Amino acid sequence: MPALQNAGLAVLPVSGTSFGLSNLHSGHSESNDRLYETGSLQQGPMASRKQNGFSLLELSIALAISMILSAVTIFALQPVFKQQHVNDAYNLTLMALRKAHDTAAADMRIYVVTFTAPGTITVTQDTVAAPVLFTATLPPDVTFHIEPGIPNSNVVAPTTPDGFGTAASAFDFDQPPSGGGGSNLIYFYPDGSAQDNGPNGGNINNGVVYLGIPGQLPTCRAVSLWGYTGRVRGWQLVQVAGVWTWRQM
Repeated sequence: MPALQNAGLAVLPVSGTSFGLSNLHSGHSESNDRLYETGSLQQGPMASRKQNGFSLLELSIALAISMILSAVTIFALQPVFKQQHVNDAYNLTLMALRKAHDTAAADMRIYVVTFTAPGTITVTQDTVAAPVLFTATLPPDVTFHIEPGIPNSNVVAPTTPDGFGTAASAFDFDQPPSGGGGSNLIYFYPDGSAQDNGPNGGNINNGVVYLGIPGQLPTCRAVSLWGYTGRVRGWQLVQVAGVWTWRQM
């Protein structure tokens, strides 16, 4: 400082300037603090999005996409649901026959299986009181019926399941030589055999029952019964070289 004065230059005091800069910095900091406290200082578009949320248009688009995906998924799964219903009905029919067969042997009593259209199976004890062992109902879209186009010959291939009957009835038990077919009743005896209750009684009861979704050949199933042993077998309708054929499951 003395050197500058000796050179003839005027030097102003700077202490006031330092005080002014300090005050400016302090004022700027206080202003920022107030801005943060009031929320007026934003950190770009992300901060705005966090405060405002999604717009009505964005929510509508997301909801529409979700509904479209749900509809496509349900439509694509329809064949799977139908196939599962057919499998459930088939397994239910097998279970009913096998349970009647096994219960008759275990209880040393006669049990009667009655099939009723469109889709009911009832198992009762063959006594005066006729107590019901159980009743089963097929899924609503599956019925006991004869679907046009299934094999209907017991001689020429492709034949009916185990060659029983000519597919003239959905319930085709009591086949020759015991009867003329078309019966919906089966009597399971303690010796394991399946018999009829015709005019003579005690005749071996062979036959088959058909089921599926009406109008859909690929869903057709059948269950055949060998009267001498009470053995049941399951069948599925498939195409072999373009011809619908029963294949044992």
